Amino acid sequence: MPAATRVAPKDYFTAEEWAPLARKSAWKGPALIAHAWIVILAAGAVTLWQPWLLPLAVMVIGARQLGLGILMHDAAHSALHGDMKVNDFLGDKLTPGGLAAYRHYHLGHHKYAQQSEDPDLGLSAPFPITRLSLRRKLIRDLTGQTYYKQRWANLVARLGAWRLGQPLWPILKDAVVSRRRMLLGMAVTIAVTAPFGFWWAWFALWLLPQATWLPMITRLRNIAEHACVPKDEPDPLRHARTTRANLLERIFLAPYWVNYHCEHHMFMHVPCYNLPKAHRLLAAKGVLPRMLTAPSYLDVLRQASSKPASQDKGGNITPEQRGVVRTVIQ
Repeated sequence: MPAATRVAPKDYFTAEEWAPLARKSAWKGPALIAHAWIVILAAGAVTLWQPWLLPLAVMVIGARQLGLGILMHDAAHSALHGDMKVNDFLGDKLTPGGLAAYRHYHLGHHKYAQQSEDPDLGLSAPFPITRLSLRRKLIRDLTGQTYYKQRWANLVARLGAWRLGQPLWPILKDAVVSRRRMLLGMAVTIAVTAPFGFWWAWFALWLLPQATWLPMITRLRNIAEHACVPKDEPDPLRHARTTRANLLERIFLAPYWVNYHCEHHMFMHVPCYNLPKAHRLLAAKGVLPRMLTAPSYLDVLRQASSKPASQDKGGNITPEQRGVVRTVIQ
């Protein structure tokens, strides 16, 4: 299968325009990671002071958890820092982690974007779906069902096999190794907060956003980026969608300019903080009408849920059609 068609920066920008777009800042990437963690810690601290703010904190923290994944995604493209050692350290140690494996997987998505060999094609293939189907998916996200299926269902199944006679130690070892970062974060947070009576802080202010708000906004982001894009789409300006995001959407749904996804697929090594400038330059050059764009996330959801209700199949759907959201960032 041939790779997806690519575009050349020189076809759209002069050398003077392209150089600052492609430049990796020595401080902006680290500053964005610091920003994400500061917002998470601040939202958590305010909620410890005023627990009634927990619902708002879940949304803010969940969005920054996605933000950390987006910054890991930038590191996968070597765009978080100009020094590759610093880039990979930041992208692996201060974000969700697993950078090397994610980079290998994700660059395959870019190489074959919306083509048959695209590893993420299953995320966009089911759309459009019915409104009822979309509603069911979002309910599963917000009630923790998606999180359980992604993170724990396989372990529970393996423990079931143990009860049938398989050895327990390899199962427990794999479970601890694969979740070591989560377990370490839980232990440290409980050790710091429990003496002050906040033993519940990690569960309410990290696990709850991760299990509810994060899966939902990850799904919405996936939908906005590639839903309803035809398989084997030949036009590189229409492999992905850019969606206009207002201030509230940038806070709660689309942090760190992730909504500029068409520009990202066109120029995948441009740092996320330079994508708005690339968008403005392309608009000034009259390129925007040829690109796949949407005026809002609500507009994309209308497109993605435009299948007639009479065609809804309820729960009798294949695993691919369930549209289970990957925790990796596209």
